[in-house]
Amino acid sequence: MSLPDNVTMQIDVQQLQYISLFKELEPLLLGQLAEHSSLKTYESDEVVFYEGDALPACLYLLVTGSLRLTKISESGKETILRLLRADEVFAAPALFGNGVAPATATALEPIKVLTIEREALLNGFREAPEMALHMLGIFNQRLQHLHSRVHCLVSERAIVRLIHYLKYFADSGGTETVPEGQRLRARLTYYQIARSIGITYEECARVFKQLKGSVTYQRGGKITILDTNQLTAIVQQNSN
Repeated sequence: MSLPDNVTMQIDVQQLQYISLFKELEPLLLGQLAEHSSLKTYESDEVVFYEGDALPACLYLLVTGSLRLTKISESGKETILRLLRADEVFAAPALFGNGVAPATATALEPIKVLTIEREALLNGFREAPEMALHMLGIFNQRLQHLHSRVHCLVSERAIVRLIHYLKYFADSGGTETVPEGQRLRARLTYYQIARSIGITYEECARVFKQLKGSVTYQRGGKITILDTNQLTAIVQQNSN
């Protein structure tokens, strides 16, 4: 599914079948969705949309690469809401809400974004209710994650927030075995982590030092978990 840079094109049935949300659908329904779909490429650091933009009534799905969602507070501070990986749906208000972008979406690397017009998707729900149930499951997981994150930001110490954050990316993005332990596939810089868990860059660096022996951080955001049992013990000791 290689495309030239900065190209928008219609996606075909075969390409839709490679996306987990649609792989169980009949070819006829896939063909109907494909007629109302498009695939667009973005380069690293390119903005897909800005917070407050009016969005067309579409489903947005990240096909390849990774994406950062950020929001600016009244004080001008940027907060990273989520880091998305391939196969994740985003910009829910474009599909079911007021059509206003709730955050700024920026490519962390070259990405491909699929959009499907809402009316075509609703017709698809009528013909394949299992797709609608799958979509509801996706948004339910997101709400649960949001609830857990808000609780963590309000009530937990920074070291606990950091450990939960690393565990989330170990579970969602996966790890690879290295001699030292399990290295996160996702690359997470101090800046990204600090803006995601509500602490300063300097505090983030200090907390990582407190985790020496359990986690290592290398330049470029390479994070390796050395001892998961020790991390669990730290959470238990520091939880409110």
